[in-house]
Amino acid sequence: HPSTRAGAGQDVGRSCILVSIAGKNVMLDCGMHMGFSDDRRFPDFSYITRSGRLTDFLDCVIISHFHLDHCGALPYFSEMVGYDGPIYMTQPTQAICPILLEDYRKIAVDKKGEANFFTSQMIKDCMKKVVAVHLHQTVQVDDELEIKAYYAGHVLGAAMFQIKVGSESVVYTGDYNMTPDRHLGAAWIDKCRPNLLITESTYATTIRDSKRCRERDFLKKVHETVERGGKVLIPVFALGRAQELCILLETFWERMDLKAPIYFSTGLTEKANHYYKLFIPWTNQKIRKTFVQRNMFEFKHIKAFDRAFADSPGPMVVFATPGMLHAGQSLQIFRKWAGNEKNMVIMPGYCVQGTVGHKILSGQRKLEMEGRQVLEVKMQVEYMSFSAHADAKGIMQLVGQAEPENVLLVHGEAKKMEFLKQKIEQEFRVSCYMPANGETVTLPTSPSIPVGISLGLLKREMAQGLLPDSKKPRLLHGILIMKDSNFRLVSSEQALKELGLAEHQLRFTCRVHLHDTRKEQETAVRVYSHLKSVLKDHCVQHLPDGSVTVESILIQAAAHSEDPGTKVLLVSWTYQDEELGSYLTSLLKKGLPQAS
Repeated sequence: HPSTRAGAGQDVGRSCILVSIAGKNVMLDCGMHMGFSDDRRFPDFSYITRSGRLTDFLDCVIISHFHLDHCGALPYFSEMVGYDGPIYMTQPTQAICPILLEDYRKIAVDKKGEANFFTSQMIKDCMKKVVAVHLHQTVQVDDELEIKAYYAGHVLGAAMFQIKVGSESVVYTGDYNMTPDRHLGAAWIDKCRPNLLITESTYATTIRDSKRCRERDFLKKVHETVERGGKVLIPVFALGRAQELCILLETFWERMDLKAPIYFSTGLTEKANHYYKLFIPWTNQKIRKTFVQRNMFEFKHIKAFDRAFADSPGPMVVFATPGMLHAGQSLQIFRKWAGNEKNMVIMPGYCVQGTVGHKILSGQRKLEMEGRQVLEVKMQVEYMSFSAHADAKGIMQLVGQAEPENVLLVHGEAKKMEFLKQKIEQEFRVSCYMPANGETVTLPTSPSIPVGISLGLLKREMAQGLLPDSKKPRLLHGILIMKDSNFRLVSSEQALKELGLAEHQLRFTCRVHLHDTRKEQETAVRVYSHLKSVLKDHCVQHLPDGSVTVESILIQAAAHSEDPGTKVLLVSWTYQDEELGSYLTSLLKKGLPQAS
């Protein structure tokens, strides 16, 4: 399985991985990088081919979930670079993906005026190539290649995929979460023992403190800011943590009877909540139970946000998109509120290098905005990981569940991956790789090839009276016939009959020198009587022509050409009597008993 990364090797920017398995080529995710606004934002597809259509080189594309760092380059790849093959994803991903793509296109093209970007029509055309898959359903991509999706938690519709060709398989995790949260269950996979597990490692070194503590901290900070009349900005991506934190604040406001308004930046999220309602089976047990009485995603305290509200006096909490403060509404509100130390911005997830979110988390307090103006940040900046990625413990847990032969880390930072790589190698004693972008890892596999055994051969084996013992392997002799990629082991008689061949007889002859001065005939008589007394269980005969036989083994005595005191015994046997032939030879080499 060589696998090449065109993106997300040792960085969390974007994911795009190519896997070649038993002659099939699969692309895993097709993401874009949020920190760049030039060619670097899309994966480098020239790794696949520099000339010719991608469709000829790829058997399928799999998208693990709807986050843009996993699906953002899809329309560019399928419509602008050119790919017409199947694209697989789950139903929620299929529903939500185009909305996020369109939203991102609006920001990039309509607001920032960027060129060389996909159009709305391209998004629609790209989505026509999508085939939706259900969890645990085996999908035959073609005669040999099959894929299967497993629940990954993380965000609505996120899935891990098993890719299988014959006896070789790869599991790709996409992004996943091993702890259930307020609205999604935990990732799960069966013990499928793949040759290779490709896992994200965003939080490779972090063992996050318990979630309850983080949630308490979060509520405390929001509450304190609102009490002192400040405004709280929470930049989120429309789906995922957003719903998680909404449910959290909604219950807290209800319990504390708070009056400060909570807003959600519009459009996207209404659609988002609509999809959560639609795909209730993908959420967790508790929500499914609650859903019978009321819909968890219809909030009493959380209202749609209007741009004018940002200038209103008094406290408020606003969830705004996107999550890394690189553009859009969250960035506009941030600019308005940044100068006031009463306000607070809470970053609930990972920020890619190059984004405003990353800069303020690194402690930068003077930001250069467009048009050379400098924005001074006086508001409180807090980071709280509500990220839905697995931490080190979660990643180890998944490796333990799947029991792969090899592990490959992607979607993480090199230094952190190094730490995790050592842990995995120590604990599971499997090889672990962490390739950089554009680097290829090649793994040898030893596929097991099933061979059918003919009944006749098994019956003959049983007739020898040895009962089969599952702990001890048994040696079977037969002829291997390969036909139409089928392997069968049959008896030699059956093989000759099937193939219409005549049997050849091979005989082995061995010379044994004996010291004997008498005539050859007398030597033969001595050999006969000696063997008759030693080999009581075998049929020993003395034939009229002077030769001796033991079963099918022939012994003849001849004179030695130079030494009259020495006789030569010629012992000859067929291949089947190898054991008896060797035994007789060694017996005769010891010499004959002295004649009385």
